[in-house]
Amino acid sequence: MALDFLAGCAGGVAGVLVGHPFDTVKVRLQVQSVDKPQYRGTLHCFQAIIKQESVLGLYRGLGSPLLGLTFINALVFGMQGNTLRALGRDSPLNQFLAGAAAGAIQCVICCPMELAKTRLQLQEAGPARTYRGPLDCLAQIYRQEGLRGVNRGMASTLLRETPSFGVYFLTYDVLTRALGCEPGDRLLVPKLLLAGGTSGIASWLSTYPVDVIKSRLQADGLQGAPRYRGIVDCVQQSYRDEGWRVFTRGLASTLLRAFPVNAATFATVTVVLSYARGEEARLEGDAGSATLAQPSSL
Repeated sequence: MALDFLAGCAGGVAGVLVGHPFDTVKVRLQVQSVDKPQYRGTLHCFQAIIKQESVLGLYRGLGSPLLGLTFINALVFGMQGNTLRALGRDSPLNQFLAGAAAGAIQCVICCPMELAKTRLQLQEAGPARTYRGPLDCLAQIYRQEGLRGVNRGMASTLLRETPSFGVYFLTYDVLTRALGCEPGDRLLVPKLLLAGGTSGIASWLSTYPVDVIKSRLQADGLQGAPRYRGIVDCVQQSYRDEGWRVFTRGLASTLLRAFPVNAATFATVTVVLSYARGEEARLEGDAGSATLAQPSSL
């Protein structure tokens, strides 16, 4: 269990480093004004950020997801594994239920973390910036708005994460079975990369409109007076002002991010587990066990 936890954390760090620039672009596209849009699309947003803020601008708010990474992985992997064992049988339905349970429980950390990330991604660069980092951001929000402010967007985060993680684990389980991912297979790593990347895309497609609403609720009031009274009001105003396409805004950068992020995560987890278990086998004198390991937690 400890080995799976450490491998998952390492994989998560790799995923965040690969995917954060895409996430910055996604958030800025999601919350920009429809009347005076700052960016024409995904590529233009990338170019504008690099031109105005350098490459470091793409990594604004990175500390927040890295800060909560250990706790999120512990909750996700622990809850998914324990739920699957409690259900008693490894079936597609149970994989979905276990993943959904993991998605729901990690919202306790995920929601405040993403709130800080979103606000850091949207604040002005330079001396005029409001927040010095994720902890300072959450501390200021807590002083001004209390615990409710720190958990802004919790309901929409739950609506996104619960089915999304269910779809993720279900898709991964189905694909690894279909691809015949077995320890010792010389194509195991490419198969895991394909399964992980595809699962990430499927999970985002299943709940992306909810993510748009979550981003808007968490950014609401940051650059002017608050506009939305809640999830339903945000959906109604967004649809009325911008049409159905608003719920796909930033989808291209999200899907571009989903595959490499999950590919990097699975590759790192696989390498860490394989090396660690290879060392265990060497110390125990069992050379035949030192084969490439499939990440059991995932």
